[in-house]
Amino acid sequence: MIKMLIACAALCASAAVWALPPGTVADWAAKPAHAWSAPAHMMLMDAARAGKRIVAVGEHGVIVLSDDEGKTWRQVRQAPVSATLSAVTFIDAQRGWAVGQWGVILATTDGGETWERQRMNLSVDQPLFSVLFTSERDGLAVGLWSLMLATHDGGKTWAKVTVPKPPGGTRADRNLYHIFADRQGALFIDSEQGMVLKSTDGGANWSYLATGGKGTLWTGVALPDGRIVVGGLLGSLYQSSDGGATWAALNAGTKSSITDLVATRNGLMGVGLDGLVFRQREGSTSFEVQQRDDRATLTAAVIDDAGKPVLISQDGVLAAR
Repeated sequence: MIKMLIACAALCASAAVWALPPGTVADWAAKPAHAWSAPAHMMLMDAARAGKRIVAVGEHGVIVLSDDEGKTWRQVRQAPVSATLSAVTFIDAQRGWAVGQWGVILATTDGGETWERQRMNLSVDQPLFSVLFTSERDGLAVGLWSLMLATHDGGKTWAKVTVPKPPGGTRADRNLYHIFADRQGALFIDSEQGMVLKSTDGGANWSYLATGGKGTLWTGVALPDGRIVVGGLLGSLYQSSDGGATWAALNAGTKSSITDLVATRNGLMGVGLDGLVFRQREGSTSFEVQQRDDRATLTAAVIDDAGKPVLISQDGVLAAR
C-alpha cells in the first residue's frame, strides 16, 4: 500500500478499487488534513506553478506553498481532505485544482491558500491520477480503470465520460495516468501498453495511438518545438512530431522509470525513480543523464524563475544537485 503512494507510477501499478464500509478509511480520508510539523518533507506527488507561487500536493491531503521559488514552504491552514492528492494544476495565478484518492477533486480561487471539495466518492476508492483545465470552465480528470470526468462549469458539476475500448480490448479498463495538451488544443493521455489517447474536440471523443512500446506510460509533455514526448516504465521514451500519428523511440540512456517530463527554457527535462534526472537540450538528439547519490524517488519537477528545477519526491522537496 505504501508503494502505491510513492510515485504516480507505483500508485497506478498497485492501486485497486476497494468498497469499504462507513467508519473506516473512507471516513478518515474525508476529514480535513492534519497540520504537520515538516510538511515539505512529507511524501509529495506533484507540483505546479500558480503565477510566481509553487504549489505541491501529496500524502494525507497535504498541500504546501512556496513564494520564494522553492526555498521555503508552508502548509495551507486547512485542506479539506486527508486523502492522498496525486496531481495539481493551475490555469492562472489564482485558479487551480487538485485530485487524488477516492476520486477527490479540490478547487482553489486564491492561489492555493484555501481549497474547497468539489467531488469525492467514499463508496469506492477509484483514484484520480491527473487533472487538466483548458479554460476556467472546461476541465478533465482521469484515473484508475479508464475513469474520466469532465466539467464545463469550473468544477461545480462533474460527469463521467465514456472512454472507447482499446484496440483488441473488450472494455475500456486501461488506467489513465497523465493528461496534457499541445499548443493546437489537442489533448493527450498516457496509458498502459504503450498507448496514448488523443482528442481533438475538447475531450468529447478519443482515439488510441500506439507508440510502438508495450510498457506503461506515466507522463508526457508538449514541447514548444511541436514535439510530443511521453515516457514511463524502465526509461521508455517516445516522441512524435506529427501530433501522434507516428512515433519514434528515444534512448535516454537509463533503465530507471520516468515519472515526470517538463519543458525547460532550452529543451526537455525528466525525473524518475532511483534519483533519475535527465536533460535534452533544444536541437540535440542526445541526453545528459544524472543519478542522484541518494537514489531518491522523484515524482515531479517544476522550473524556477532562474531556469533551475525544484525537485519533488517521496521525501518531499529536494535540493537540486
